[in-house]
Amino acid sequence: MSASHRGDLKDLRRLIARHRRWDLIFGVLGLLALMVGVLTFTALFVQMAVDGAPRLSWEFFSSFPSRRPGQAGILSALGGSGLVMLVTACTAVPLGVGAGVYLEEYARKNWVTDLIEINVTNLAGVPSIVYGLLALGLFVYGLGLGQSILTAGLTLGLLILPVVIVATRESIRAIPGAIREGSYALGATKWQTTAHHIVPYSMGGILTGIIIGMARAIGETAPIITIGALTFIAFLPPAPVQSDPPFVNFDWLTSPFTVMPIQMFNWTSRPEAAFQANAAAAGFVLVFMTLTMNALAIWLRYRLRKNIKW
Repeated sequence: MSASHRGDLKDLRRLIARHRRWDLIFGVLGLLALMVGVLTFTALFVQMAVDGAPRLSWEFFSSFPSRRPGQAGILSALGGSGLVMLVTACTAVPLGVGAGVYLEEYARKNWVTDLIEINVTNLAGVPSIVYGLLALGLFVYGLGLGQSILTAGLTLGLLILPVVIVATRESIRAIPGAIREGSYALGATKWQTTAHHIVPYSMGGILTGIIIGMARAIGETAPIITIGALTFIAFLPPAPVQSDPPFVNFDWLTSPFTVMPIQMFNWTSRPEAAFQANAAAAGFVLVFMTLTMNALAIWLRYRLRKNIKW
């Protein structure tokens, strides 16, 4: 080997070693940034668990709010959160999935769809208080729905709608083009290809986006306060299902309500230490529910992708 070749080989080795050092430095910095976020969240979560552990009992989950901190519970907040999430899911899921499928599979690629895509992406980053102001003018005053569960569910549905649309589109884009080509080659129509192949194969990512969006919605406070959710409510809305015909009751849609973040806000605004413990216990329950929903999303994605045979 000539001297020039040996020199070139040494230069190449130095270049590779320098790049490896930069890769190591970047990896260490990324790990430190990750640990800062994880450790901060872990510390806050553990602190809430320690402060709220004495209040975590069956009475806490089955009691209504009270002016006496030792007797106060989260029953009305849990019920309200569940019903609001029901309206949110019934609103955002079909609209979001349908819009995502249409934009990705049916819409023509022109300036109109480009404009829609840009706006959908931007709406995913709009502050939640803006949705609260929109709902206050449109649902509360414009449509006369009042400060009800229906208004709250529609508001949070609008909030997570861009998230569901984006998640649906990204999941559909991940499907290999050979799936469509094989379906068309066998004589399937566009609808048959979409309904029997595209949507089922992308369902893992779609469900992940839906659950993550719902996990975000369940912890939102600003839009719920804006539309006038009650901070103290000592009763449950009417049940959606009843024993007498027609067995379905829609009176709960117009009922006053409160949700978990509002109940926490009410307790943290009081100076007594016992109410702060109640807020910590409610916060622990809310964070645990959010983590459970995210874990469910990960598990569903894993199971669905494992069962799909390309």
